Amino acid sequence: MNFLRGVMGGQSAGPQHTEAETIQKLCDRVASSTLLDDRRNAVRALKSLSKKYRLEVGIQAMEHLIHVLQTDRSDSEIIGYALDTLYNIISNEEEEEVEENSTRHSEDLGSQFTEIFIKQQENVTLLLSLLEEFDFHVRWPGVKLLTSLLKQLGPQVQQIILVSPMGVSRLMDLLADSREVIRNDGVLLLQALTRSNGAIQKIVAFENAFERLLDIITEEGNSDGGIVVEDCLILLQNLLKNNNSNQNFFKEGSYIQRMKPWFEVGDENSGWSAQKVTNLHLMLQLVRVLVSPTNPPGATSSCQKAMFQCGLLQQLCTILMATGVPADILTETINTVSEVIRGCQVNQDYFASVNAPSNPPRPAIVVLLMSMVNERQPFVLRCAVLYCFQCFLYKNQKGQGEIVSTLLPSTIDATGNSVSAGQLLCGGLFSTDSLSNWCAAVALAHALQENATQKEQLLRVQLATSIGNPPVSLLQQCTNILSQGSKIQTRVGLLMLLCTWLSNCPIAVTHFLHNSANVPFLTGQIAENLGEEEQLVQGLCALLLGISIYFNDNSLESCTKEKLKQLIEKRIGKENFIEKLGFISKHELYSRASQKPQPNFPSPECMIFDHEFTKLVKELEGVITKAIYKSSEEDKKEEEVKKTLEQHDNIVSHYKNMIREQDLQLEELRQQVSTLKCQNEQLQTAVTQQVSQIQQHKDQYNLLKVQLGKDNQHQSSYSDGAQVNGIQLEEIGRLREEIEELKSNQELLQSQLTEKDSLIENLKSSQTSGMNEQSLATASARDSEQVAELKQELATLKSQLNSQSVEITKLQTEKQELLQKTEAFAESVPVQGDSETVRAAKTTDVEGRLSALLQETKELKNEIKALSEERTAIKEQLDSSNSTVAILQNEKDKLELEITDSKKEQDDLLVLLAEQDQKIFSLKRKLKDLGYPIVEEDELESGDQDEDDENEDADKDQDSI
Repeated sequence: MNFLRGVMGGQSAGPQHTEAETIQKLCDRVASSTLLDDRRNAVRALKSLSKKYRLEVGIQAMEHLIHVLQTDRSDSEIIGYALDTLYNIISNEEEEEVEENSTRHSEDLGSQFTEIFIKQQENVTLLLSLLEEFDFHVRWPGVKLLTSLLKQLGPQVQQIILVSPMGVSRLMDLLADSREVIRNDGVLLLQALTRSNGAIQKIVAFENAFERLLDIITEEGNSDGGIVVEDCLILLQNLLKNNNSNQNFFKEGSYIQRMKPWFEVGDENSGWSAQKVTNLHLMLQLVRVLVSPTNPPGATSSCQKAMFQCGLLQQLCTILMATGVPADILTETINTVSEVIRGCQVNQDYFASVNAPSNPPRPAIVVLLMSMVNERQPFVLRCAVLYCFQCFLYKNQKGQGEIVSTLLPSTIDATGNSVSAGQLLCGGLFSTDSLSNWCAAVALAHALQENATQKEQLLRVQLATSIGNPPVSLLQQCTNILSQGSKIQTRVGLLMLLCTWLSNCPIAVTHFLHNSANVPFLTGQIAENLGEEEQLVQGLCALLLGISIYFNDNSLESCTKEKLKQLIEKRIGKENFIEKLGFISKHELYSRASQKPQPNFPSPECMIFDHEFTKLVKELEGVITKAIYKSSEEDKKEEEVKKTLEQHDNIVSHYKNMIREQDLQLEELRQQVSTLKCQNEQLQTAVTQQVSQIQQHKDQYNLLKVQLGKDNQHQSSYSDGAQVNGIQLEEIGRLREEIEELKSNQELLQSQLTEKDSLIENLKSSQTSGMNEQSLATASARDSEQVAELKQELATLKSQLNSQSVEITKLQTEKQELLQKTEAFAESVPVQGDSETVRAAKTTDVEGRLSALLQETKELKNEIKALSEERTAIKEQLDSSNSTVAILQNEKDKLELEITDSKKEQDDLLVLLAEQDQKIFSLKRKLKDLGYPIVEEDELESGDQDEDDENEDADKDQDSI
C-alpha cells in the first residue's frame, strides 16, 4: 500500500480525519516503520504539511525528525526532507496561504521551537556535522536551518558553535563550495554567526575569511557586482567593526591595498544602478570602519598611512572631484575622505594639493566650501563638507595657518580672479542664510582651535562693510552682527566662534573689551528674562563674558577682572550668572553633539553645537565658576601663592638639576667600576695562561734533563771501555755510531731548545705587550690615582648632600611659616559673600597644595638618601677593586720570579750542551790520533750523495743489459 496516498486520501475523505490525526499518523510511521521508503515518504508528507500546519508539525514531529537526522544519515534524501521540515517549523518567513491563528504569534513560535531544538546542544553539533556532507540535498537545507536558528536565538547558538570542536571551521568551508547557491547562503550564515560576537569574529578572520571574501568580491565584479557583493561587504563590516584585533590583521595582511579597485568607477556615462550605489556605499562605510575616530589612535594612523601609500586616498579624491556621481555616494565619499585625512599630516597635505578639474583649476577645499555656503545644496552634503573641513584642520597647524593667511591683507588677491577659502568663510559668515552663518563660524573656529598664533593673526583681518566707511576688524563685525538681533542659529555660531577665539588668548580678550559696547551688550543679554529659546544664547553670552574675565590680563583699567566681577554682581548676580552658564551643558543638542566628531543632525534647525566646542565648554565651565566667586583678596592671595609656588618650583627644579648631575656622576662611577672589573677579569685570564705555559716549559725542561743524563751515561761507558780494552775496529765502529747518535741527540736538543726559546720569547712579548714591569707600575699608579679621584668625588658628593639637607631644612621652615601666615590670614580676613563652607574649602585647597609641596620635598629627601646609599655601595665596590689590584700585583711578582727561574734553567741547559760538544770534539781528536780518518759532516753528506749517484748508474747499466 502506498502510505502517502492513503494518508492524503484519508485527509480529504471526511471530517473524521483532522490535521492533527494525520500528522500523528505520519509521526508514528516515521517512528515505527522498518522500511526506509516508508519513513522517507512520511517525512516528505510532514514537509508538505509543515508550512501550513507549522504549530502541529512542530509539536508532534520535531523529536522524530531529530531522530531521523541521527539514525538515517546514510540516506541523503530523507535527511534533506527532515532538514527542510525543521526549517519550515523554525523559520518565520511569511507564506501566501497561512491561517490567521498561526500568524498571530509566528515570531514567538520560531523562537520557541528554536529554544526546544537547541536545548540539547548535541542537536546543533549534529547539524554542524551534517554540513560536512557534500550532497546538495543535505548541505543546502542544513545551511538554511542553521541560519534560521542564528536569527532566532543568535547569542545562544553562537555560544554552542563556539564550544563545538571545529565548529567555525566547518562553516568556513562553505565559502569554498563550487555551488554558488550554497556559497552565497554560507555568506548569509556567517553574517548571522559573526553578529556582535568578538570571539567568533576573530576565529573567522584567522580562518582566512578576508582572503576568500575579497576573492568573491573580485570574481563578482567589485562595485558592479550583484547582491552577493553586498552580502560579502556586510560580512566584512561585521568582522571589522569595533574589533581592533581584526582591523590590525586586515592591515597587516595587506588587504587594504586590495580595496583600491573597488573605487575605479569608470566613465561618468556608464550609469549607476541601484545595486552599484548600494555596493559602493557599503565599500565606503568599510573604509570608514578602518579609520573611525573611535578606533585606537595608533591603529587609525597606520590604516591612514596605508591608504595613502597604496593610492586609495587618491582614488577617493578622484571620485570626489568627478562629475555624474550620485548625491548620496558623493556625500559618503566626502565623509570617508574626511576620516582618512583626520589627524594625519601626510594625508592632509595631499588633500590640500588636490585640485578640481576646472578651468582654471581650483583647490578641492575651495570647491567644497562653495558647496557648504551655498544654501541650494542638500543639507547632508553641506554637513559632510563641514566635517571634511574640520578633519582637514584637526591637529593641522600648517593647514590652519594657510586658511587664516587667505584672510590677511598681504595675501588677498587684488585682481579678484580667484576666490580663497577665507573669503568664502567670511562670505558665509555674513550671508542672509543662517545655516551658512553657522557652518562658516564653526569652520573658522576650527582654524583657530588650539592655535594661539592664528588667533592673534586673525585680529589683523579688516573688512570693508560699505563704500566710504572705514574698514572694521573681523572681531568687531562679529559683535556688530550679534547686537543686531539675528536668528538664533546665527548668533549661536558667532558666539561659539568668539568663545573659541578669546579662550587662551589674552590679546584677543583685550581687543574684545576695548570696544566699550561689548560688555554692556553681554550683561544686558544675560540679565534679561527671556524664553526657553533664548536661554541658550544667554548661556553662551555668560560663557563669553566668563572667558573675558578668566583670560583677562588686566591691561585695560576700565575692564579689569575685579571690575567685571563687580559688574556681574550688581547687574546680574553671581548665582544667576552661574545658572545661565549651566544652560549650555543641560541642552539636549549639547549632549548629542558631544558624542561624535561628525556633525549628524536630522534637520538644519538642530544644527546648534559643534563637537569640539562641547569640549571647550566642559573645560571652561568649572574654572569660570571658580573665577566668578573669587574675591579680590583671594585673587591677591592666589597670586602670592602662585609666586611662592613658582619660587618653590624653581628651588625644586634646582635640586632636580643637582640630582640629575649627581646621577650622571654616579653613572660615570658605575662605568669606571665595570671597566675595572673587566680589566680584572682580563688580568686573571692572562695569569692563568702564563701559569699554564710555565708549567709546560717546566715539563719540557725535565724531559730534556732526563735525556741529557742518559746520553752522558752512554758517553762515559764508551770512553772507559776504549781506554781499558784498547782500540779495536769494532770499538771504532761503535764509537762512530755513538758520535752519530750524539749528533742526532744534539740536533734534537737544539730544536727543542729553539722551541723553548721561542716560547719564552712569546711569553716575554705577551707579558711585555699586556703589562710589563713599567706598564704594571703605570697601571697600578693610574688605578691608585683613579681611586683617589673617586674618593675625592665621593667627598664632594657628601658635602653637596649636606648642603642639600641644610637647604631642604630651610625650605621646610619657610613652608611652615607660609602655612602659618596663610592660616592667620584666613582667620583674620573674612570674605564677604562667601559661606563658611567656601572659606573652609579654599583654606583646605591652600593647605592641600602646601602639603603636596611638603610631600614632594620628602620624596626628594628620600631620593637623596637613596643616592647616598648608592654612593656607599660604589665606595665598597672601589675598595674591593683596590684589593683586586693588590692581588694582581702579587701574582705579577710571582710570574716574574718564575720567569727568572726559567732563564736560569735555560742557561744550565746551554752549559750542558756546550760540555757535550766539547766531549764530541775530544773523541774526534782521539780518533785522529789513532790514525782513523775522521769525516766531517759536510764530507759525509757529499759522500752519501756520490754513493747514491753510483748506485743509480749501476741500476741503469743493469737495466740496459
